[in-house]
Amino acid sequence: MTRRAFERRSFLKETVKSLAALALTRPSCAQQTPIGNARKLTLNVHDFGAMGNGLTKDTDSIQKAVDRCGALGGGEVVFPAGRYLSGAVALRSNTTLRLAATATILGSADFADYPVTQVRWEGKWIPGRSGLIYAIDADHIAIVGPGKIAGNAALGGRPTPQNPLRHPALIECIRCRDVRLEDFSTDYRLMWSIHPTSCENVSIRNLTIRSTGGNGDGLDIDSCKRVLIDGCDISTGDDCIAIKSGRGSEAYALMETCEDIQITNCKLADSIFACIGIGSETSGGIRNVRIENCQFTHAQTFAIYIKTRVGRGAFIEDISASGLDVSGTDGGFLRCNAVTSGIQDESPVTGDEGIPTLKNFRFSNIRVHDCPVLADMTGIHPQKPLDGFSLTHVSGNCAKGIALANIRNADLRDIRVTGLTGPVLSIVNVNGLGLEGAAPLNPPKAPDPIPASASPYSLR
Repeated sequence: MTRRAFERRSFLKETVKSLAALALTRPSCAQQTPIGNARKLTLNVHDFGAMGNGLTKDTDSIQKAVDRCGALGGGEVVFPAGRYLSGAVALRSNTTLRLAATATILGSADFADYPVTQVRWEGKWIPGRSGLIYAIDADHIAIVGPGKIAGNAALGGRPTPQNPLRHPALIECIRCRDVRLEDFSTDYRLMWSIHPTSCENVSIRNLTIRSTGGNGDGLDIDSCKRVLIDGCDISTGDDCIAIKSGRGSEAYALMETCEDIQITNCKLADSIFACIGIGSETSGGIRNVRIENCQFTHAQTFAIYIKTRVGRGAFIEDISASGLDVSGTDGGFLRCNAVTSGIQDESPVTGDEGIPTLKNFRFSNIRVHDCPVLADMTGIHPQKPLDGFSLTHVSGNCAKGIALANIRNADLRDIRVTGLTGPVLSIVNVNGLGLEGAAPLNPPKAPDPIPASASPYSLR
């Protein structure tokens, strides 16, 4: 090799080394973009014209601030002290609404202030009004307190043939990922307060939810995956927390399962139905619901009510609860009605496929106080018995004990309750452990499967 060729090769080697070292020390293209800094952006709604006087509609000003925040890559939209009268506001990806302690967003009483879109209502996608605060196909969104969001009572109610549009929810996210709702309070009635639908990775912490004085759920978790509900204080007319996945052949075809739901450290009171209702809209399936360390202070029916019906199809499985204090229930602690609960769909799931499959219900470390009924687990279809039911380590006082029907692999242990006026346990068509000395129970009636339709269902 000539000296000149050797020097040329050495030069190329050193150049390659230098470029490699430079590549290791320089930030990547993603790191050079302004998105990381832009997401620290803080915008004040007053700077976009919001008055916060409770009289002037601030809808446009709030939406401008949210849109600007989203366009610049994300950040926080701040509401200082004030009362912000507003129609519907759409959240954008990477945006957070932050409410000062003395800030309240007030919903307008005008239905025209809430745009019409496709929304879920009783398990069906129908045209309806958007929520007061809503998001569709948005990711990394949040509402944080300690302020308040209050709906207008004039907007409550149910769709009717004369007015078929669904009424606005208070907060509604549809097909969103990474949703955080934290440290604020809500006030609404006659309609759902918070309704995430088809969302993933939802964190709901330290909310105070009030929806009393009429039919209105607190939290409706609808076909969502990976949801945490922690430290919430919920008092409602209807279910405090409802877990759903759609109704009838439409939801069965979509099969958007509601799964991996964790409810912890909550205080729940209901004045119309249940504290936690699982169903009755279950046609997409419900799986892996864990309830831990919660206090139930009132329920018009049962603290936990698992409900569905023939014609829903799909499954409810892996439901567990532990560390519960239950008082003030008019019905009792636990009920399952998987045969006749809820509205029958106009296009139900037919045949044996339409009978829901139930599996693995586990309840332990339960303390009941003046409870009318400990557990009514008789609403289970004999053609598809519940496979796996355990009730262990229960203490307190109740008037009636446990009734079981159509269950395989039951496990009853350490049931220490006083005040019973009848048998501790009554059963029919049940096997498992802890059934010794059970009183006989008359077989409950169950409806026949739904006959097949002449025209098979298709999504349309």
